Amino acid sequence: MIGIIDYGSGNVQAIATIYKNLNINYQVITKPEDLVKADKLILPGVGAFDATMQQLIDSGLKDKLNELVLGKKVPVLGICVGLQVMGYKSEEGNLPGLGWIAGKVSRFDENKIKFKPKLPHMGWNTINDVQNHKLFEGIDRDFGFYFVHSFYFECEKEHNILTTSNYGGEFTSSIYANHIFGTQFHPEKSHGNGVQLFKNFAELELC
Repeated sequence: MIGIIDYGSGNVQAIATIYKNLNINYQVITKPEDLVKADKLILPGVGAFDATMQQLIDSGLKDKLNELVLGKKVPVLGICVGLQVMGYKSEEGNLPGLGWIAGKVSRFDENKIKFKPKLPHMGWNTINDVQNHKLFEGIDRDFGFYFVHSFYFECEKEHNILTTSNYGGEFTSSIYANHIFGTQFHPEKSHGNGVQLFKNFAELELC
Protein backbone atom coordinates (compact mmCIF):
# COMPACT_ATOMS: atom_id res chain seq x y z
CA MET A 1 0.00 0.00 0.00
CA ILE A 2 1.19 3.51 -0.88
CA GLY A 3 1.02 5.96 2.02
CA ILE A 4 0.57 9.57 0.88
CA ILE A 5 1.62 11.79 3.77
CA ASP A 6 -0.68 14.74 4.46
CA TYR A 7 0.99 17.09 6.94
CA GLY A 8 -0.76 20.22 5.64
CA SER A 9 1.42 20.97 2.61
CA GLY A 10 1.43 19.31 -0.79
CA ASN A 11 -0.81 18.23 -3.64
CA VAL A 12 -2.09 15.21 -1.72
CA GLN A 13 -5.43 14.78 -3.48
CA ALA A 14 -3.87 15.02 -6.93
CA ILE A 15 -1.54 12.13 -6.07
CA ALA A 16 -4.40 10.15 -4.51
CA THR A 17 -6.46 10.59 -7.67
CA ILE A 18 -3.62 9.25 -9.82
CA TYR A 19 -3.29 6.10 -7.70
CA LYS A 20 -7.06 5.66 -7.64
CA ASN A 21 -7.14 5.81 -11.45
CA LEU A 22 -4.25 3.34 -11.61
CA ASN A 23 -6.18 0.99 -9.30
CA ILE A 24 -3.21 0.92 -6.92
CA ASN A 25 -3.97 0.67 -3.20
CA TYR A 26 -3.19 3.88 -1.29
CA GLN A 27 -4.06 5.74 1.88
CA VAL A 28 -3.76 9.42 2.79
CA ILE A 29 -1.90 9.49 6.11
CA THR A 30 -2.15 12.27 8.70
CA LYS A 31 -1.16 10.45 11.90
CA PRO A 32 2.26 9.01 12.79
CA GLU A 33 0.74 5.71 13.92
CA ASP A 34 -0.80 5.14 10.49
CA LEU A 35 2.57 5.29 8.70
CA VAL A 36 3.25 1.66 9.59
CA LYS A 37 0.36 0.55 7.36
CA ALA A 38 2.25 1.59 4.21
CA ASP A 39 4.73 -0.45 2.20
CA LYS A 40 5.96 2.72 0.47
CA LEU A 41 5.62 6.39 1.39
CA ILE A 42 5.23 9.62 -0.59
CA LEU A 43 6.22 12.93 1.01
CA PRO A 44 4.73 15.78 -1.06
CA GLY A 45 5.73 19.37 -0.54
CA VAL A 46 4.60 22.87 -1.50
CA GLY A 47 5.98 25.96 0.20
CA ALA A 48 8.99 26.89 2.31
CA PHE A 49 11.62 24.62 3.87
CA ASP A 50 11.25 25.74 7.52
CA ALA A 51 7.44 25.65 7.38
CA THR A 52 7.55 22.11 6.03
CA MET A 53 10.00 20.92 8.68
CA GLN A 54 7.98 22.58 11.45
CA GLN A 55 4.79 20.89 10.25
CA LEU A 56 6.52 17.50 10.25
CA ILE A 57 7.82 18.14 13.77
CA ASP A 58 4.53 19.47 15.18
CA SER A 59 2.52 16.60 13.68
CA GLY A 60 4.81 13.98 15.19
CA LEU A 61 5.49 12.59 11.72
CA LYS A 62 9.20 13.45 11.69
CA ASP A 63 10.29 10.99 14.38
CA LYS A 64 8.14 8.17 12.99
CA LEU A 65 9.42 8.81 9.47
CA ASN A 66 13.00 8.59 10.70
CA GLU A 67 12.20 5.31 12.42
CA LEU A 68 10.63 3.78 9.32
CA VAL A 69 12.85 5.22 6.58
CA LEU A 70 16.21 4.99 8.35
CA GLY A 71 15.50 2.08 10.65
CA LYS A 72 13.20 -0.20 8.68
CA LYS A 73 14.24 0.97 5.18
CA VAL A 74 10.71 1.74 4.03
CA PRO A 75 10.91 3.20 0.49
CA VAL A 76 10.00 6.87 0.25
CA LEU A 77 9.54 9.40 -2.56
CA GLY A 78 9.87 13.11 -1.74
CA ILE A 79 8.43 15.74 -4.09
CA CYS A 80 9.73 19.33 -4.43
CA VAL A 81 10.07 20.59 -0.83
CA GLY A 82 9.50 16.98 0.20
CA LEU A 83 12.80 16.27 -1.56
CA GLN A 84 14.57 19.34 -0.18
CA VAL A 85 13.91 18.49 3.47
CA MET A 86 15.76 15.19 2.93
CA GLY A 87 19.03 17.16 3.05
CA TYR A 88 20.95 18.73 5.92
CA LYS A 89 19.88 22.37 5.57
CA SER A 90 18.57 25.05 3.24
CA GLU A 91 19.50 28.62 2.38
CA GLU A 92 15.75 29.27 2.59
CA GLY A 93 15.53 28.65 6.33
CA ASN A 94 17.24 27.93 9.63
CA LEU A 95 15.85 24.58 10.74
CA PRO A 96 17.88 21.42 10.07
CA GLY A 97 16.49 18.99 7.51
CA LEU A 98 15.90 15.28 7.91
CA GLY A 99 19.48 14.48 6.86
CA TRP A 100 18.56 11.37 4.88
CA ILE A 101 20.77 12.25 1.90
CA ALA A 102 24.05 14.19 2.09
CA GLY A 103 23.46 17.63 0.64
CA LYS A 104 22.07 21.11 1.11
CA VAL A 105 19.48 23.29 -0.60
CA SER A 106 20.62 26.41 -2.43
CA ARG A 107 18.87 29.28 -4.21
CA PHE A 108 19.30 29.70 -7.95
CA ASP A 109 21.81 32.42 -8.90
CA GLU A 110 19.58 34.92 -10.70
CA ASN A 111 22.61 36.46 -12.42
CA LYS A 112 22.95 33.28 -14.48
CA ILE A 113 19.31 33.20 -15.59
CA LYS A 114 18.39 34.97 -18.83
CA PHE A 115 14.65 34.35 -18.67
CA LYS A 116 12.15 36.70 -17.04
CA PRO A 117 10.64 36.39 -14.56
CA LYS A 118 13.80 34.70 -13.34
CA LEU A 119 12.36 33.01 -10.26
CA PRO A 120 10.65 30.81 -9.53
CA HIS A 121 11.71 28.31 -12.17
CA MET A 122 8.17 27.50 -13.25
CA GLY A 123 6.90 25.40 -16.13
CA TRP A 124 7.96 22.42 -18.18
CA ASN A 125 11.58 21.32 -18.41
CA THR A 126 13.38 18.23 -19.61
CA ILE A 127 15.54 15.85 -17.59
CA ASN A 128 18.93 14.33 -18.36
CA ASP A 129 19.77 10.87 -17.06
CA VAL A 130 22.84 10.58 -14.87
CA GLN A 131 21.99 7.00 -13.94
CA ASN A 132 19.55 4.53 -15.42
CA HIS A 133 16.86 3.58 -12.94
CA LYS A 134 13.52 1.80 -13.11
CA LEU A 135 11.87 4.86 -11.57
CA PHE A 136 12.16 6.50 -15.00
CA GLU A 137 11.20 3.56 -17.20
CA GLY A 138 8.72 4.55 -19.91
CA ILE A 139 9.26 8.29 -19.36
CA ASP A 140 9.24 10.62 -22.37
CA ARG A 141 12.45 12.59 -21.82
CA ASP A 142 11.56 15.17 -24.48
CA PHE A 143 8.23 15.94 -22.82
CA GLY A 144 9.78 16.36 -19.38
CA PHE A 145 8.16 17.37 -16.11
CA TYR A 146 6.55 20.40 -14.48
CA PHE A 147 8.67 22.48 -12.06
CA VAL A 148 7.85 25.24 -9.56
CA HIS A 149 10.81 26.21 -7.34
CA SER A 150 13.44 28.83 -6.51
CA PHE A 151 15.73 26.47 -4.59
CA TYR A 152 17.40 23.21 -5.60
CA PHE A 153 19.17 20.30 -3.91
CA GLU A 154 22.97 20.11 -4.10
CA CYS A 155 24.14 16.53 -3.53
CA GLU A 156 27.47 16.06 -1.78
CA LYS A 157 27.92 12.72 -3.54
CA GLU A 158 27.47 12.33 -7.28
CA HIS A 159 26.20 8.76 -6.97
CA ASN A 160 23.03 10.15 -5.32
CA ILE A 161 22.07 12.08 -8.49
CA LEU A 162 19.53 10.36 -10.75
CA THR A 163 18.78 13.18 -13.20
CA THR A 164 19.73 16.77 -13.89
CA SER A 165 17.94 19.63 -15.64
CA ASN A 166 19.05 23.05 -16.83
CA TYR A 167 17.92 26.48 -15.69
CA GLY A 168 20.68 29.07 -15.80
CA GLY A 169 23.00 26.09 -15.50
CA GLU A 170 22.73 22.43 -14.60
CA PHE A 171 20.99 21.45 -11.38
CA THR A 172 19.92 18.17 -9.80
CA SER A 173 16.30 17.34 -10.60
CA SER A 174 16.04 13.92 -8.91
CA ILE A 175 18.04 12.01 -6.33
CA TYR A 176 18.19 8.64 -4.65
CA ALA A 177 20.00 6.61 -2.03
CA ASN A 178 18.97 2.96 -2.04
CA HIS A 179 15.28 3.12 -0.99
CA ILE A 180 15.08 6.94 -0.72
CA PHE A 181 13.98 8.93 -3.79
CA GLY A 182 13.24 12.56 -4.47
CA THR A 183 12.14 14.69 -7.40
CA GLN A 184 12.47 18.47 -7.63
CA PHE A 185 9.68 18.50 -10.20
CA HIS A 186 6.01 17.77 -9.54
CA PRO A 187 4.94 14.41 -11.04
CA GLU A 188 1.35 15.10 -9.99
CA LYS A 189 1.35 18.10 -12.38
CA SER A 190 3.22 16.33 -15.19
CA HIS A 191 0.43 14.47 -17.01
CA GLY A 192 1.44 11.12 -18.53
CA ASN A 193 5.05 11.25 -17.38
CA GLY A 194 3.98 11.87 -13.81
CA VAL A 195 1.45 9.03 -13.87
CA GLN A 196 4.15 6.70 -15.21
CA LEU A 197 6.61 7.73 -12.50
CA PHE A 198 4.08 7.14 -9.72
CA LYS A 199 3.28 3.74 -11.24
CA ASN A 200 6.98 2.91 -11.45
CA PHE A 201 7.50 3.85 -7.80
CA ALA A 202 4.62 1.64 -6.71
CA GLU A 203 6.06 -1.29 -8.65
CA LEU A 204 9.69 -0.92 -7.57
CA GLU A 205 11.17 -4.00 -5.95
CA LEU A 206 13.91 -2.93 -3.59
CA CYS A 207 16.14 -5.12 -1.46
